[in-house]
Amino acid sequence: MSAMLPDWLTHRARALPRVTAIAGPRRRGLSYAALYEYAVRQANALAAAGAGPGDRVTVIAGASVDFVVAMHATSLAGAVFVPLNVRLTAAELAEQLRNCDPTVVLCDRPREALATEAAALAGAPAPRRLPLPPVPAAAPLVDAHEDGSCHSIVYTSGTAGNAKGVMLTYGNFWASASASALNLGLDPSDRWLACLPLHHVGGLSIPVRSAIYGTAVELHPRFEPEAVNRAVRSGEVTLLSVVPTMLRRMLNADDRPFDGSLRAVLVGGGPVPPVLLERATARGLPVIQTYGLTEACSQVTTLSPAEAMSHLGSAGRALLCADVRVDAPVGEPGEILIRGPAVTPGYYRNADATDGAFEDGWLHTADVGFLDADGFLTVLDRGDDVIVTGGENVYPAEVEAALLAYPGIESAAVVGLPDEEWGQRVVAAVVSTAPVELARVEPLLRSRLAGYKIPAAIERFDALPATSSGKIQRRFVRQQMAERLATLPTSH
Repeated sequence: MSAMLPDWLTHRARALPRVTAIAGPRRRGLSYAALYEYAVRQANALAAAGAGPGDRVTVIAGASVDFVVAMHATSLAGAVFVPLNVRLTAAELAEQLRNCDPTVVLCDRPREALATEAAALAGAPAPRRLPLPPVPAAAPLVDAHEDGSCHSIVYTSGTAGNAKGVMLTYGNFWASASASALNLGLDPSDRWLACLPLHHVGGLSIPVRSAIYGTAVELHPRFEPEAVNRAVRSGEVTLLSVVPTMLRRMLNADDRPFDGSLRAVLVGGGPVPPVLLERATARGLPVIQTYGLTEACSQVTTLSPAEAMSHLGSAGRALLCADVRVDAPVGEPGEILIRGPAVTPGYYRNADATDGAFEDGWLHTADVGFLDADGFLTVLDRGDDVIVTGGENVYPAEVEAALLAYPGIESAAVVGLPDEEWGQRVVAAVVSTAPVELARVEPLLRSRLAGYKIPAAIERFDALPATSSGKIQRRFVRQQMAERLATLPTSH
C-alpha cells in the first residue's frame, strides 16, 4: 500500500506563507502564499482545459516563474508534468509528444511557433501560452499524492541515442531531497541558485527540493556567467548547481575571488577534470563533486562538505537514497549500478527499455567508474563512450582532463574513430584561444598518459556540440571529426 505525501506547495503556503519561495536575479520574489495562489489559478485553468489525474501536461518553455508555477499547478490538478527541451527541433519534440500523449501543451511566447509546429506534427493539442487565462474553479484540487504516483516525465538528453521518458514519482523526489539535506545540511535561510535548464532533472529538482524544504530558489532564465558570479558574490545565495562547462565559464568570466555565503557548489553532469576543481577551490568556491542521472532523480553520490578537499576528484559516497555498486572488484573500473527509493520505476510507454535497464532491482547506468575501499565513487565515463584501441580501454574524460591542463584549451572532447589495425583510434576536438598543434601538446600528454591514450589527431573547433545542460554530445563530435579526418593515416 502506497504512503501519502502532502502536496509540498500547499503545505508550505500554510506553514510558511510569508517566506520567499522563488525570486529572479533582480531579487523580485514571490512568497509561498503568493506562489500557491498563482498555482491554484493555473491549476483551475488546466482542469478547465481537460487536464485531470494522470493526464500529461507538456511544457515547451524557457526557465521562468511561469514555468515553475505550471509545474506546481500540474501537481495540484493531479496531472503529470512533462517539460521538454526547447533546443530540440520540431521533429524531435514531436517524437516526445507522441510518446507522452499530452492532454494540454503549454508554451511561452518565444517558443510558440516551435511548439505549434511540433504539436501539429505529433497530432497533439494546439499549444496554449503561459500563463493561462483565469477561469472559475473547475475541479477540487489535490493536496496529497501517493508516493508511487508519477510527478513528472523527464526525457533523457539523448547523448547516446533517442531520448526516453523517465518517470519520476513523488516518492523519488522525496527520497532524493531528504538524502541531499542529510548530506549537505539544511538552513532555513538557504537560497539555491537555479541556472540549469528546468527540463533537465538537475534543474527541475531545485524548485521541487526547495518546496519540500521551505527554502528559496533564485531562478535565472538562462546561464550567464557574469550574472551567476554577481549572485554568488551578493551574499544571499547559499547553494549552486552547475555542470563543468558552466563552472569553467564562471572562472573565465573574471579573475576576482569568490567570497560570500555559498555553502556548496555542486558540480555534476559527468566527470570533472581535476584541474578545474583545483582552479575553483583556489578562487574560493566550495566545490563538491556529485554523480547523478535522470533515472535517479538527480544526485546518487555526493561528497560531503567535510570531505570535499580530501577527496578532490571523487564523486563521493552513496547518499541515503541509493545503493551503489560497480560490476568489478574494488579499485577496478566497471559499470555503475544503482537501486533505491529515488530510482525511477521505468521509462514511460517503453517496456523494452525498462526491462533492458533493470536486473534484479538494479539499474544499469551504462556509466563506468570504480569504488575505493571506503566506498568513494570515481566516475570515469559513459560506457558508450569508452574507446577500445588495440585491446586497451581509453576513458575519454581522462584524456580530456590532460588536454585541459594545456594553456589555452578551454574545452575538449575525445572520441574514437574506426581503425582497421587497432579497432579504434583516439582523436580529440578542442576549443582553444590559440592554434593547437599535436606536436606541442604531446609532451604534456605523455607526462600524464600512457602512449595508447595519446590522440592521433587534435582538431580545433569554434565550439563543441552540447546538450542544453552542457554535456558534450560526443556522437556529433565523432561525426565532425570523421569528416575532417577522413584521410588521416592510422597510428598508435
